[in-house]
Amino acid sequence: MTIALYPGSFDPVTNGHLDIIKRALVLFDKLVIGVYDRPDKRLLFNTAERVALIKGATKGLNNVSVRSYSELTVHFARKVGAKVMVRGLRMSSDFEHEFELAMMNRKLAPDIELVCMMSSIQYQFLSSSLLKEAASLGGCIDDLVPPNVAKALLAKLGTRA
Repeated sequence: MTIALYPGSFDPVTNGHLDIIKRALVLFDKLVIGVYDRPDKRLLFNTAERVALIKGATKGLNNVSVRSYSELTVHFARKVGAKVMVRGLRMSSDFEHEFELAMMNRKLAPDIELVCMMSSIQYQFLSSSLLKEAASLGGCIDDLVPPNVAKALLAKLGTRA
């Protein structure tokens, strides 16, 4: 059984993330979505909220589990038995960042492979940061996030699209 880890902050999870999740499930027997507890960025949702939003968005998908973690990602990957880490790539700037992460992870854990999946074209522009900005200014986000996330995001921001 091949277990893959899809790590990230997911603040919040978007339809772009879900696209990567569904496509990864075709390739791997089990997918663990790792919600990083201590990213170096300002978060809108706390860790428990981010985990709950992903669980709601992935309800009904077989062989998916969602867990938070606060240690080095490669240590968490080993803890959950993952031999592969999955990452999504949107544009060239993503590639540079992911390449740096991949090289560090390869140094720390040469036994864990990295699989980068190109985002589907309709999600190439989508980031959680842009999404939060659009939602905070009253933009319609309904086709960018699962319904449970849209509801939580608008409630958190106190806006209506």
